Amino acid sequence: MDIASKVEVIPPSFVVTNTYAGTVVYGPGGKYGPRIQMDLQLVLVHSGSMTVEIDGVPFSVPPESIALLKPGHEEMFHFNEKRDTWHRWIAVAVEPLVPDAAAYFDSLPLYIPLTTRLNQLTDMLMSLQNDGCSTEDEVVKALGRSALWLYATECLHLGLNHLKHPAVLLAVETIHERFGEELNLKDLSQITGKTPEHMIRLFQRDEGVTPIQYLWQYRVKKGLELLRSTGLNIGEVAEQSGFKTSYHFARTIKRHTGLTPSEIRKEHYNKPYRSGTNV
Repeated sequence: MDIASKVEVIPPSFVVTNTYAGTVVYGPGGKYGPRIQMDLQLVLVHSGSMTVEIDGVPFSVPPESIALLKPGHEEMFHFNEKRDTWHRWIAVAVEPLVPDAAAYFDSLPLYIPLTTRLNQLTDMLMSLQNDGCSTEDEVVKALGRSALWLYATECLHLGLNHLKHPAVLLAVETIHERFGEELNLKDLSQITGKTPEHMIRLFQRDEGVTPIQYLWQYRVKKGLELLRSTGLNIGEVAEQSGFKTSYHFARTIKRHTGLTPSEIRKEHYNKPYRSGTNV
């Protein structure tokens, strides 16, 4: 059974009592433990590697991975014998998990590749702590909960993408981060280490479109989001979405939606107010 068939987007309810993030570097051959795990803990292995014995059973966690450790288990850590191992962690203390929640976290894989989003969330937590936020501060606890949700979401994303070529996944991540910049097939080819022709074939196989078609579809998507959720003028929306001119933006939006940018904005603003929606 693959990951996607097991993982739901939102885990069952659980109560966070505090959250703490930390960082440490262990020298070659370093060890830690044994200990009883008390929290739901995410361990981000940036460099080196580690083997964690959980209730006496060893599991290897490679570099650039994030592992999920669960409460109630005895753990012993052995770090890379030949090089330093740098890892960070997010320890999320929770009230005793109800059976459904415990079973849910047990269904998740021990580790997945470290993603940009989980890395950024850890940066945010550590920044708040460095600024003096308490481990019981509501925003810190909320970030701890979000980290666990994000781990589950990344598991689902991994399950949906496990058959896609790594070069496609890297190019897609680049497009999502840099869609507002000058970006072309040659850039994506250099980033992924694949020839332009190979990138086109891989994208058509995995995404059903070429890399540049994917880029422009994503720009249209982000442009529509800005039209509907901000007060930026059409020229500003066009620029932030990666279009060179507002004329090009308007023509492209019209072709995709049948409406002009002004019509889309007017239609959105004229929708009846619903309690709980963003203002």
